[in-house]
Amino acid sequence: MSLREIAPVLQIALGPVILISGIGLLLLSMTNRLGRLIDRARLLSEERHRATGPEVEKVEAQIAVLSARSVDMRRAIVLAVVSLLFAAVLVITLFLAAVLRWEAVVLVVVLFACCMLSLIASLVSFLQDVNHSLTAIRLELGERREDRPA
Repeated sequence: MSLREIAPVLQIALGPVILISGIGLLLLSMTNRLGRLIDRARLLSEERHRATGPEVEKVEAQIAVLSARSVDMRRAIVLAVVSLLFAAVLVITLFLAAVLRWEAVVLVVVLFACCMLSLIASLVSFLQDVNHSLTAIRLELGERREDRPA
């Protein structure tokens, strides 16, 4: 195979490579968010040990929301990584198909579809985390309203 023959393959593989870069940035955002979740859970755990009376219920409600959020974030991260892996396998498949002169249209379509479906599922989980974080904010704001003098 000559360099002229591989150039079109490089052009075709550029799309999935850009997708890999984009998913990588998404994963960076998600792992940062997970880190903040973990930090907040540690703080709430300490707060729970110091809390008394009705404060315990409020802290435990926040911890329950954080627990649900952590499940959403873990799912989002796992699905984004799966999407990333499908994109990487897609790039390798494109090159192997070109070098081996192998007709891999069906495999390429399946890999791309799996990549996109995993990415979509990851984004749905990410949105679920955002919705749960709004619940946590409502809980916290509710506490602050109760702390205000009448």
